[in-house]
Amino acid sequence: MTEYVWASLSGANRPYIVFSDVDETLISVKSMFDFLHYRLVRRHGAAGEEEYERISAVIARRAADGAPRSEINRFYYSHYAGESVDTVTRLADDWFTERTSSTRGFYIDSTRRALRGHRAAGAPLVLVSGSFPPLLEPLARELGAATVLCTRPLIRDGVYTGEVGTPVIGEGKRAAVLAHLAARPAVDPRDCFAYGDHVSDLPMLELVGHPVAVGDDPELRAHLAALRPETIAAR
Repeated sequence: MTEYVWASLSGANRPYIVFSDVDETLISVKSMFDFLHYRLVRRHGAAGEEEYERISAVIARRAADGAPRSEINRFYYSHYAGESVDTVTRLADDWFTERTSSTRGFYIDSTRRALRGHRAAGAPLVLVSGSFPPLLEPLARELGAATVLCTRPLIRDGVYTGEVGTPVIGEGKRAAVLAHLAARPAVDPRDCFAYGDHVSDLPMLELVGHPVAVGDDPELRAHLAALRPETIAAR
């Protein structure tokens, strides 16, 4: 079975791929932080809530001081040092099950419908995120996404070290998508779609011929309008 869909684009049959950011593009929450809160509270109760608030305050302060998102991404994963991968994966499965069964509005329906439409046509879906596999793989299974390009925490002997390779944020998204496209020379990036909600998604969005702005970020929409006046916009 071929990996690509042959779709009618610009009057010619050509294969294309669909790339999508996850947090606040496909789902309404920031998965990393929602899961961190879930994990800490489930494990430690009120003390876990206090720890989450402490970590969140540090992150907010660093962001206000202009710290790059990639640096904040690394700081986030430092809090998994010494954690068993199997334990985190089981907890993440519980998180996903609870959120999808009890949290109304967990998915951003317009994006999910669009991605399902592409998938029904046979297009491969690729999730691109600064989040990590335990949180993204259940989403990929649910949507039938072919690939997950994401930040991957380093693991030693089945335990997270607290360090990561390359954060898949901003320019990290560009590099990951470029590598994915380079391995698929039959696909012209101008025929591909990408969905994102924040200006940090621009390095990915500007690689494809059909960038889609999800939500109301004025900076993102202004950049895409300047880049391609015919840009598709989703709300």
